[in-house]
Amino acid sequence: MEVTMLDAAAKAFVMLMDPFRLALLALGTVMGLVLGILPGIGGLAGTALLLPFTFNMDPYAAMALLLGLGATTATGDPIPAILFGVPGGAGSAATVLDGLPLAKRGEASRALSAAYMSSMMGGIFGAALMAVLLPILRPMMLYIGSPELLAFAVLGISMVAVLSGSAPLRGLSAGCIGLMVSMVGSDPQTGTLRWTLDSLYLWEGAPLVPIVLGLFALPELCDLAISRTSIAPGSKQLSTSTAGMIQGARDCFTHWWLVVRCSWLGAALGAVPGIGGAIVDWLAYGHALKTEKGAASTFGRGDIRGVIASESSNNAKEGGALIPTVAFGVPGSAGMAILLGAFLIHGLVPGPDMLTKNLSVTYAMVWSVALANVLGAGLCYLFSSQFARLATLRYTLILPATLSIIYIGAFQGSRNWGDLYTLLAFGVLGWTMKMLKWPRPPLLLGCVLGEIVERYLFISIQRYGVDWFARPLVIVIFVFALLGLLRPFLQDVKIHGGMKKMLTDFHMTPNFKKEQLFYVFLFAVLGYMMAEASTWNFSAKVVPMIVGSVAAFCMTVSLFNQLFRRPEAQVDVGMAGETVHEIEQKIHMDLESGTEDIPMPVVLRRAAVFFGWLVAFMASMATIGLIPTVPIFVIAFMRLEETKERWSLVIPQAVILTIFVYVLFDQLLTIPWPPTLLGGWFPALKAFIPSV
Repeated sequence: MEVTMLDAAAKAFVMLMDPFRLALLALGTVMGLVLGILPGIGGLAGTALLLPFTFNMDPYAAMALLLGLGATTATGDPIPAILFGVPGGAGSAATVLDGLPLAKRGEASRALSAAYMSSMMGGIFGAALMAVLLPILRPMMLYIGSPELLAFAVLGISMVAVLSGSAPLRGLSAGCIGLMVSMVGSDPQTGTLRWTLDSLYLWEGAPLVPIVLGLFALPELCDLAISRTSIAPGSKQLSTSTAGMIQGARDCFTHWWLVVRCSWLGAALGAVPGIGGAIVDWLAYGHALKTEKGAASTFGRGDIRGVIASESSNNAKEGGALIPTVAFGVPGSAGMAILLGAFLIHGLVPGPDMLTKNLSVTYAMVWSVALANVLGAGLCYLFSSQFARLATLRYTLILPATLSIIYIGAFQGSRNWGDLYTLLAFGVLGWTMKMLKWPRPPLLLGCVLGEIVERYLFISIQRYGVDWFARPLVIVIFVFALLGLLRPFLQDVKIHGGMKKMLTDFHMTPNFKKEQLFYVFLFAVLGYMMAEASTWNFSAKVVPMIVGSVAAFCMTVSLFNQLFRRPEAQVDVGMAGETVHEIEQKIHMDLESGTEDIPMPVVLRRAAVFFGWLVAFMASMATIGLIPTVPIFVIAFMRLEETKERWSLVIPQAVILTIFVYVLFDQLLTIPWPPTLLGGWFPALKAFIPSV
């Protein structure tokens, strides 16, 4: 078998060295990087677009083109995440937590370099892991059933305690609310419509992309508009220095063991169907937070290890996702589902044949992923200094184009007006949570994993009864999950000197603060959702009612703690080995707001103006269409904001951005834009643009 594997790997490498196939690999790589840089677009649309062009190609060329794109989308993701705090995709949301603070300190080039290098190393490691373990893992994958998939999802949810930093009660509350958001739509067991608000859009649930962009992209751009400066003011020399690029690459080799661990974690989770790439980076980030020395006090404030952990796992998952796709025909991700279409086009049957007579094609995929990562990282390094300079631009030069692309990216969720409402609603929620220091990662984690938990829970019960809980791997995973959830509480007890002392650190006079009104809002939302759920069929309501009860309990304890615990003992969680004062200095495992030095009335007024721009964008889009709205929005924003830009900058940006959106999204991706009040496009502009 070893000789056969080596021969197949050698044959696949020789086939890929053909100039035509290498050119296709390079083309796919460039497209993957571009789609990764554009927030919310992702590689799925690009892979679907390229699939028809592979009809007349041989399998080696087709896999080179498709995997060249799919493998490098994650390499481009960290560019907007680090420079603007805008995740290029759901898999790079964790990169924002440390990447953006590094850019604000003038170390954008270092953060970008570390992201490229760790992405490349992670991608190569994921491909190598697939190459070595594919024949070995096939029997192991057959053992994994719905109980194990449920246990993995529960383990992921247990990470909310880690990702909540010094506010685990609020983190658990946010995670539970995220779980309930994930259950919006038609219940797969009974068909019950849950919290759909009589809207057809919500029947299938809220798409993840608008939620991610709303929670993590809009709040950072809002803070930029409030501060009215560049991302890294006064740091142009630092942010574009070659020394920063060298330092970022050196960081990856210094922390090589972290890269290896997170790459292995990303590849392993990528190989588990149904887990999804949206949580891999969070789990790796949480792993680094728990295992790296001193991480508790530096992660979320510009620690390069946070970028390395997130990006190495993010790229490694593609190699892992290929394992179930090739071995069983079970796609490990949405992109792999499209790849299965390419298998059928070229007469390839997933399963034993891919590990025997078509083994060379399988290794061609391995080589494609590895080579695409090397090429993608090289291209990013080539243009990185230009990317880093973006962090020094004024907000009026950055926001118009970024917001326009974000709207288009959010619209990719389900290509429905509801996507834009979801974007705006979660944008306001995300900014409020950031200002009030509620951790946002647990909310996203709940949104991603809730549907998985509920689906596999019912499947496990129906198929195995109560015996599913006795499976060895399930028991082991559940033990780790329970320890993860209980750890903050146990540390809090330790910090306060025991349970008895912790329970006596209260007084009878409530300590009211206006920030506690957010609890009132959450209780109102939770009360409405649980009241609605109480009328459903038992199978449809049992999980939502349990999750809602846990959320209500956590919020009640957290609010009671704020109201009645003495200020000197008012800590939401303990960190082992640290004093209460040190714990109080930690905020949450999230980005800190950069507007603390601005008076609150000014902050609120500027935030209202920012979200007013978004509402105006949507109103114009509803009237004349998205593409005509883009130049109007760019011109209006750049001229009406406090920092008025000169016309020599305004007109070129408006024209170039409009042409870019028209060519890429309208002509190449053929996005079906929503109907408008005037019917289709604005007639004059529609007649003008094709003639340019």
